[in-house]
Amino acid sequence: MTRSRIGRWALGAAGVFLVLSALLVAIVAGVAIGEMTIPMETTIAAVTNRLGLTAMALPRIQEAVIWDYRLSRSLVAAFCGAGLALSGAILQSLLRNSLAEPYVLGISAGASTGAVSVMLLGFGAGAISLSAGAFVGALIAFVFVVMLSSGRQTADRTILAGVAASQLFNALTSYIVSTSANAEQARSVMFWLLGSLAGVRWPEVTLAASVVTIGLIVCIWHARALDAFTFGEDAARSLGIAVRRVRVVLLLVTALMTATIVSMVGAIGFVGLVIPHAARFIVGPGHIRLLPACALIGALFMVLADIVSRIVIAPQILPIGVVTALVGVPFFCVILYRARRVA
Repeated sequence: MTRSRIGRWALGAAGVFLVLSALLVAIVAGVAIGEMTIPMETTIAAVTNRLGLTAMALPRIQEAVIWDYRLSRSLVAAFCGAGLALSGAILQSLLRNSLAEPYVLGISAGASTGAVSVMLLGFGAGAISLSAGAFVGALIAFVFVVMLSSGRQTADRTILAGVAASQLFNALTSYIVSTSANAEQARSVMFWLLGSLAGVRWPEVTLAASVVTIGLIVCIWHARALDAFTFGEDAARSLGIAVRRVRVVLLLVTALMTATIVSMVGAIGFVGLVIPHAARFIVGPGHIRLLPACALIGALFMVLADIVSRIVIAPQILPIGVVTALVGVPFFCVILYRARRVA
């Protein structure tokens, strides 16, 4: 191994350690921050008590708030951020489009429509879960985008197809909410669609952790194929990559992660757009390093966004999708402007 290669690996290991450390600090801060002021030492003690590491006497209400509400919320935020960032990286590689991500391509909107259909219309007669409905909606939306952008596939054409899909499925969602929900249901659903972590608990942590972990493993397993896709399908096929199979598997994984996240916290945009670009800037384009970096940075970004959403207009909570959009939209404009200059 050459000296420069050793140096890159050392820098990468140092970067992973820094991001992991920042993520742990952010999760602890997220658990400590809220309407009820709880000292940091109490927060740490409550977590170690539940893990069986300590047996400190603490007020029951504080321990319950920390463990049952705030910690589960921060962990779900972390896994959702990781999943959305991974989905964005996969879509950008497969479509060779720097602007591709689940929200921009309408996949999140389709997942929202599927989830709301199960929630309010009762599709599936109770046999289909919210996540399954969101998964079906996400697949339909993606197929719609592919059909619209087929033929001369350019970045502009794909993005326009995504805009059309977003408008269509957002309109369908609004129609379902307007005609099938009472005032209270409509208010809660619309707030949820903007991105809300208010209702998540430990079952959602288990589901998000399982789906995102499996998705990360599958994506890393196909890291070499994703590197080949960077040069186009013909180049990937010449390198012995089963292009059709890899594309189907990775798109299904992307749809599954997006649908699971949307069914739990609503449609949160621009995480899948911003984070992959930031990760490429830090670790380079190689997917064996890029994918874990996306997961870690996405988790950190989402936890920080959740903290901001709770303190910016306290004691009210700002929808987390608003926070991510305020960061992502300017970033989206910069990428679009640079793409125009290159063209």
